[in-house]
Amino acid sequence: MPKLLHTGQVMIDLVMAVDKLPHSGGDVLAQSARFEAGGGFNVMAAAQRNGLPVVYLGRHGNGHFGDLAREAMTAEGIRLGIEQSTERDTGLCVALTEASAERTFISCIGAESELTGEDLASVAVEAGDFVYVSGYSLLYGGKAQALVDWVLDLPGGIKVVFDPGPLVDSPDAPLMKALFPRIDLWTGNRVEALRFTGTTDIAEALNGLADHLSANTLMVVRDGPQGCWISQHGDHRHVPGFKVVAVDSNGAGDAHAGVFVAGLAHGLSAVEAAWRANAAAAMAVTRWGPATSPGAAEVDALIRETFGA
Repeated sequence: MPKLLHTGQVMIDLVMAVDKLPHSGGDVLAQSARFEAGGGFNVMAAAQRNGLPVVYLGRHGNGHFGDLAREAMTAEGIRLGIEQSTERDTGLCVALTEASAERTFISCIGAESELTGEDLASVAVEAGDFVYVSGYSLLYGGKAQALVDWVLDLPGGIKVVFDPGPLVDSPDAPLMKALFPRIDLWTGNRVEALRFTGTTDIAEALNGLADHLSANTLMVVRDGPQGCWISQHGDHRHVPGFKVVAVDSNGAGDAHAGVFVAGLAHGLSAVEAAWRANAAAAMAVTRWGPATSPGAAEVDALIRETFGA
């Protein structure tokens, strides 16, 4: 069985529910607040819950937040590929969810922003494995170059998954340009795709992305309640979403990405994997918190309920 090796960042989210964000200098009362593992943990939990073994290839801090991160990963069955921690603690993200289900993040990075070539060289990677790279990682001087160098040296039998995230908005950055030819699966959302390509609709964005990526790259662009678009070799296909009442969009895209990769790892076609990913994302937005992906049995149940099969 292949595994997912996640090179992104696990942080701790301070999750707070508010009616709406305050204006600058203002104040509001939150309906709830709690600490949860978040960041890259969301994708890993989604994949692990859907039958894909996961290894975390990131640093974890020496402190209270680091302890919370390790406890959460251990509870999910996620293996720590890099045991070394640093004097810094794991970072914190304040995640504010409004009544509209929209979420706003304010992050302070920590030990997860550091990674060396020696860290990565200690990890066994096997043919068929998926290596997940987050666009956030390209922004951290303490890990970006070492990570890209390691990815570019991976054998061809390793599938590289790239999630641009909201902060990577230019195809011209040197590290981004270096990474393009090695990306096997691009997974992001509509806003990210349009901004990255400077286009105004998803079809144009998919064509724009294809201009940068290799001919065989599979592209997935999430489109909220509408589902997602998948594209490979110029063939754009829309896979519809599932109708639900959303309460919190935090982590929905991560659930989609993790379940999609798990589907591919189990031999599903891109369309079949997209159906499962859409179902997982739909269920995730009906739950509060960041790592709200359902497990495989719940995904199966929603698909049966929807299609009567």
